[in-house]
Amino acid sequence: MNRTMSPAERSATHRVASTTPEVRELAPAKLNLLLRVGQPRADGMHPLVSVFARLALCDELEIAAPDGLERDHVECPGVDGENLITRALSALRQVLPHLPPLQVRVRKRIPVAAGLGGGSADAAAALRGALRLLEARRDRWPETRGRSLDLDELRDLALRLGSDVPSQLRPGNRVVWGIGERFREVSLPPLPVVLVPHREGLATAAVYRKLDELRSTHSPPKLAGTARAAKAQGTPASLPDPDALAALLDTVDAGALAALFQNDLEVAALALRPELAEPLARLRSLGALVAGVAGSGPTVFGLFSSPAAARAAARELARSLGGGFEAPIVTAIQRSASKGRGCACA
Repeated sequence: MNRTMSPAERSATHRVASTTPEVRELAPAKLNLLLRVGQPRADGMHPLVSVFARLALCDELEIAAPDGLERDHVECPGVDGENLITRALSALRQVLPHLPPLQVRVRKRIPVAAGLGGGSADAAAALRGALRLLEARRDRWPETRGRSLDLDELRDLALRLGSDVPSQLRPGNRVVWGIGERFREVSLPPLPVVLVPHREGLATAAVYRKLDELRSTHSPPKLAGTARAAKAQGTPASLPDPDALAALLDTVDAGALAALFQNDLEVAALALRPELAEPLARLRSLGALVAGVAGSGPTVFGLFSSPAAARAAARELARSLGGGFEAPIVTAIQRSASKGRGCACA
């Protein structure tokens, strides 16, 4: 849980600042370019099939284990109390009980509760960083020798934290399915993206509840796009086949990617936040290849054909949008980085 450090802890942190081992991890935002949601299971979880695009926009985590620290300490601007990072460290310590108390500082760039997966990305980055720190300094903590996590254990631990966390353990562009535990890397064109965050976050659970409510009283909407895209999207009554979707994405260009867009949560987010219709309409009028709600919202986004077009649209939106919205963010879809650790920050 976040808290103010005691004087003794602050003193200890300063004393060892020059010698404390530290790792740095980058946590990229993700954008759902496709999000199809099935009916809830008996346990309340919704099966899904989604396309996660890795964005250049990212948070930055610094993770250290200063001498004298008595418990985990997380500094995450805009997030009060317990968050996914503290939960991730607590869950990791249940498996690796000799993991020393960690200090995590987050340089927050991804808007909070914005539908961009920032909390999940931070939790995954904290797990990566903690394990890197442990591996690099086993000589300093000999009691940790002889125990580590294999990939399946780490994914299971991540899934208990949230459905978006497992796929973010190695950030990249993914087709994701199941309840988030299954995923496959895909290629996506590096398109510019304009994000328009809302000043007030939106709880993912509330959006899913609204979707279930709407589905119980309305017929599902028809899907738009090309015949090939519609086949990969599935039908309103069924989820798409992940293999067919991945095969399509292997050859997708910007136009086909825009035609593929479908977010089942968009209608629920718009029902909860009708004002999101304004920036959606503006993005379309400013030449976006496609505009939609990002994940569970309330951020809206537009894909553009060039960085210049994206920057021009962002400038116009900053001048013309009504109150309630943050300044637009210009970023881009990044190629997968499975051979490296983090992302290029916007």
